[in-house]
Amino acid sequence: MADSLVGKDGPAVVGDFPWLRFYPAGVRHHLDYPDMPLYGLLDRAARERPEHPAIIFFNRTITYAQLNHAADRFARALVQRGVKPGDRVALMLPNCPQFVIAYYGTLKAGGVVVNHNPLYTAPELEFQLNDAGCRVLVALDMTYPTVQKVRPRTRLETVILTRINEYMPALLRLLYPLKARRDGTWPEIRDGHDVLWFQDLLAGAGRDGAGSGDGGAAPGGGGPGAARIPVPAGPDDVALLQYTGGTTGRPKAAMLTHRNLLANALQTAEWVLQGKVDDGPRHRIMGVIPFFHVYGMTTVMNLAIAIQGTMILQPRFNAEEVLKGVARYKPTMFPGVPTMYVAILNHPKLRQYDFSSIESCVSGAAPLPLEVQERFERLTGGALVEGYGLTEASPVTHVNPTGEGKRNGTIGIPLPDTEARIVDIETGTRVLGPGEVGELVVRGPQVMKGYWNRPEETERTLRDGWLYTGDIATMDEDGFFRIVDRKKEMIISGGYNVYPREVEEVLYQHPKVLEAAVVGVPDPYRGEMVKAHVVLKPGETATEQEIIEFCRQRLAKYKVPRAVEFRAELPKSLIGKVLRRVLAEEERRRAAEAPAEGPAAATAAPGAPGADADGDESGRDG
Repeated sequence: MADSLVGKDGPAVVGDFPWLRFYPAGVRHHLDYPDMPLYGLLDRAARERPEHPAIIFFNRTITYAQLNHAADRFARALVQRGVKPGDRVALMLPNCPQFVIAYYGTLKAGGVVVNHNPLYTAPELEFQLNDAGCRVLVALDMTYPTVQKVRPRTRLETVILTRINEYMPALLRLLYPLKARRDGTWPEIRDGHDVLWFQDLLAGAGRDGAGSGDGGAAPGGGGPGAARIPVPAGPDDVALLQYTGGTTGRPKAAMLTHRNLLANALQTAEWVLQGKVDDGPRHRIMGVIPFFHVYGMTTVMNLAIAIQGTMILQPRFNAEEVLKGVARYKPTMFPGVPTMYVAILNHPKLRQYDFSSIESCVSGAAPLPLEVQERFERLTGGALVEGYGLTEASPVTHVNPTGEGKRNGTIGIPLPDTEARIVDIETGTRVLGPGEVGELVVRGPQVMKGYWNRPEETERTLRDGWLYTGDIATMDEDGFFRIVDRKKEMIISGGYNVYPREVEEVLYQHPKVLEAAVVGVPDPYRGEMVKAHVVLKPGETATEQEIIEFCRQRLAKYKVPRAVEFRAELPKSLIGKVLRRVLAEEERRRAAEAPAEGPAAATAAPGAPGADADGDESGRDG
């Protein structure tokens, strides 16, 4: 194997990519990507390992043959209802077998998947459905009131509903409605022409349908001239519209092609398997990161299918349920986000559960505090490494080696066929050297085609094949990268640059601090001042001065928070990513409402005199 990357500008020597020297043994620098659509991975798995478990859901197993057959039926049903290549099909589902079936079924029908968070409000959902021009929506029954509210103002022609218990084992399937009705989470929806039910759709698809993907007849037949499933798709056809979190302004959809998604799944698989191709099926991946988020979609769903492993699905994160799931199903991998690991670390029953099956935990979607990483490894004995990605790159671009090669506090090194460099923040044209702080830019087969209907945004973000991430980072001499902070979240206080993550790393070292988030607050003298929002561990109390003094001993004077607000919780997305932008918006509103009073005063810690009961806002980031 040649020591080179093959990219737009031809082969490049190792000296240009110092990180190649630190690839784990068996990981290739360059991969050959099959010229096929993403759903080809599922077809291949069903052909090669038809009886192998693809999904475990509440102790029910679905094999690859069963999963592929259901995806074919769903595809056939969509085609029968008039879905044509390029039509957008919206999915608004938690992690459940229906998501995987509808996702791959949509692709097999030639459609484009559009992911939506089931917790979206009506305005959020309405905007994205209209922006993407969705014709079909597949949703959980509990979200139907929101769907009903927005449907008349959208282009939706077909709404397909499903209930979370449809793929549970028989006893749970029968008991779930009793509990749901008691809890008020079982909406009574009348069957009618305006909604279809998922299982009815699958059952009906076998009757009139089309040929199967392997050339055989579909169950129930299919006549001459019937549409064949899967519908052919080119590698550069758009497979997914994935909306970004909308850090500023309206969310925008990244156009991810079949090639982008397949490449990223295979790049990640290469890193996981390290040359042991036959090792894939033994892997079990804990799937609690939502699949409607690009991180969970790739590192659990697509990765499991690429390596022909098994995904263990949980519809929502609950620390105790995850601990039970790890003990019962023995996953080998557990992709998560920092707040999940914090919740697990602080669970009172942690030491009662066995984590020994887990070979690697990869943290993504948000910066991983070093203190959390080291504590997790001490308490569980498992390896927790930080990776990096973004929606526009399908999403994974960097990951740490496991074992001795990992470097805590960094996001690791670029995946195979991925180039990365640091450029100056002002112009983005000058390449910086090791240790210099600038914007991270990346290039590789996983980088998006562009933003949906946003040519100007595309032009600003994609330049000469490079994706400008908006993240401020450094690269050391060995090619390991470290994220300093978001470009848009950098605080400029008295002319000095303050990176929130650096301050948060110190706050997490305080023995009483459970979670922390730092933002800039308008200040008439400094322009912005540093303010910390802190959640204390249960039963702990602290004062503002105590936290500030702790930081003063560990940070330069201009980086020390000048105010501390104690809160019951921090606003987070459904995957657990702390939303600094929500906090920043709150501070801007406060400053606008009381300009003469300056920045909002800090509140006392919970349990202390004058404690503020506020702090229960929630934020969403699809």
